[in-house]
Order: sequence, then C-alpha cells, then structure tokens
Amino acid sequence: MNRADEELYTLVLNKECTGRKNLALGMYVHVPFCSTTCDFCAFYQEKPSKKGMDSYFGGLRKELKRFPPSQPISTIFIGGGTPGLLKPEQLDELCSLISSFDLLPDTEWSIELAPSEITPEKLEVLRNGGVNRISLGVQTFHPKFMDALGRQHPVEKTFQAYQWIRQAGFDSVNLDLLFGAPGQSLTDWEDDLAQAVALAPDHLSTYCLTFEEDTAMFVRLSQGKVKIDPEREAEFYEFAWDYLPRYGYEQYEVSNYARPGHACRHNLNTWAMNEWIGYGPSACTQYQGIRRKNIANLEEWAEGMHSGNQPKFMEEEPLSSSDFAQDAVLFGLRMNQGISLPQIAGQFDLSLKQFSAMAKFLDCLVSEGLANQLSSGNYSLTKQGRILCDAIACDLPDLLPAS
Repeated sequence: MNRADEELYTLVLNKECTGRKNLALGMYVHVPFCSTTCDFCAFYQEKPSKKGMDSYFGGLRKELKRFPPSQPISTIFIGGGTPGLLKPEQLDELCSLISSFDLLPDTEWSIELAPSEITPEKLEVLRNGGVNRISLGVQTFHPKFMDALGRQHPVEKTFQAYQWIRQAGFDSVNLDLLFGAPGQSLTDWEDDLAQAVALAPDHLSTYCLTFEEDTAMFVRLSQGKVKIDPEREAEFYEFAWDYLPRYGYEQYEVSNYARPGHACRHNLNTWAMNEWIGYGPSACTQYQGIRRKNIANLEEWAEGMHSGNQPKFMEEEPLSSSDFAQDAVLFGLRMNQGISLPQIAGQFDLSLKQFSAMAKFLDCLVSEGLANQLSSGNYSLTKQGRILCDAIACDLPDLLPAS
C-alpha cells in the first residue's frame, strides 16, 4: 500500500457524493417465444402456443403485481426470445401492463424485433404503447451466412422491416450485427458494415459469434466442423473500430456504437451497476442488494407467481459492496471512457485496503500495455486491452480482499 493510494483515497472520503443513492431503475421483460432456434442462441425459449401464451401473460400479470418497482422507471427493455412473435393485441396488453407503473417522462423504452415478425400494425401498436427504441436483429446481409447461423428471414425482409420502422417514427433504431460466422472474410464483414451504414440507423451493436453449450453451433465446434480463430476475431473487431467512427458512429463500448445522443441508456444503467428488475421466465434482476435469476421454465415460473406460492429462482445471492465494485470495474473497462477508481470506491464504500488492491491491478494493466492511466485514478483500456477484455475480466474475481 503506497502513499499515493492513501492520498487519493483520502480525497474519496472527503467527497460528498459517496454511497449508492438515487439509483436509476431499469425494467427488463423477457418474452421467451421463438418459432425456430438460431444455431448460436443459448437463451431460454419456448415454441409459441395458446397454452404457453396464456401461461406467460397470466404469470407476468402476477409477477408485476408481486414485485412492483418502488420508484419511477428510467429504462425498459423487452427482449427474448422473439417479442415480435406476439400478436398486435398481445403487444398492446404487454405495453399496457408496463405503462401502468410510474415511468419517467424521458424513459427509454426498447424492444428487440426480428425482421420476419415485423408488420406495420405491430409497429403502430408499439409506438402508441410507449416504445421509442427498436433493436432490429439483422445479424448479416449475406444469405449464405444467414443460413450458416440458422437465421430464417430472407435478407430482403430486413430492408422492408427497416423501412416500416422508420416510417413508424421511432426515436431511435439499433441494428444488431454478428461477425465471425464460419467462412466469413474481412471483405464480407466490411460489406455488412457498409450496408448497415447505408441504412443510417442511430445505433449499431456488433457481436462476435460465440459457441455456447447446448447450441447447434457448439455441436459443430465439438465435431471439428468449425473452429475458433482468436486472431481472425481480433481483425473483425479492429476493422469495425476503425470503420464505423468514420461514418459518425462513435464507439462507446467494445461492441457498441452510436450517433450523438443515441447510446443505449438501458445498457449503460446495467454496466454502471445500477438497479433493474427482470420479469418473465429466466429474466435476471439486480435490486436492493440482491441479484437473482428467474427459473427458465415457463410453467414453473408462472405457477410460482401465484399468491401463496414461493417463487423459484435459478440463482439468488446477496451482493457485497466489493461485488458491485468489481463488476463496475469489469464492465466499466469495456467502455471507451474507462473508469474512475475514486468514483467507484466512493460509490461502493471500498476500504483503503480494497482500493489499493484495485489500483495495483489497474497499474499492472498499464505496465503491460493493456490500459492507459488518463489521470490520477482514471483508467481506460488500450486497443490491445479491449481485444483482451474478456481475459482481463477473468482476473478480476476474488481480486478484492476483505474490508
């Protein structure tokens, strides 16, 4: 423990804005239905059926009543699954259930939609219901890679869906793109980015293909039909980092780019270790010092929401201040702006011992060329550090000693 750490920590203690006060509150609603399963997807999902839909809405009404937000909601994200599979009247009911709570006037309200499930009627229902941000699951504009990923919609449907979204007048539109598909070249990736930029969305998310267990893609990997190539993945990352800012899309996180004023506030809230409540089977919650995950079974989840029953959770654990702090560093380092260690220490009440351990870890990243020290106590990852951010995150658990 050095004198510089002690002096910086003293400044933390002297700041007035310490502790977790007035946290922004997000809401996540999971719609678990999918007509088909993409080869890379490991999210919990169910085939749509009348019985399943009835169970879902019955359980959701009970869960919203049983676990209501205790303060106004600042961001909402409806994900899946494929929320667009819901019929217009079901989307209307979903929006009505959500808007019955206290929403801030400038609430960001997002929904994930697949191109094949979009209709002008559904978009009108969502717009009138309060949704103001659409995240469109494009993945790729190349039919051959669409097939390789197990995506079902024709590429032409993407352009039609995007046109309808713009005509409906949503405030912000994101396009999800995926790179690293088997056989995809850097030229193919450049073409995907060029076509995305030509559509002029407000936000772009670019994700590397991952091989999750219990997916068709993982089976192919285990059979040797596809392989992981970290050097190739790094090339895809770096190309997007250089390419998209030239067209007005500033990178604010390893995988996310936005025009001014269009960064995803729901994700920013999550990455800052603020609070959110998750509703629906398999949804995650971080609220009032507890992190939990709903059971990934539609019928069991719905049954557990009945009055008098004890809800079943797949995971439930209380979080300490050091848990929050470590996650704030982990996700904060993925942000281009980096982190302020004094701010994190003040927000999560770190001891001097814990503060010094974190500072030592970050200084090691600087000495290894993986991070920059922007000013006293402020750090951001270098380009090489951002490429290795997942590996860096693996070194964070159990970093902080007991207070």
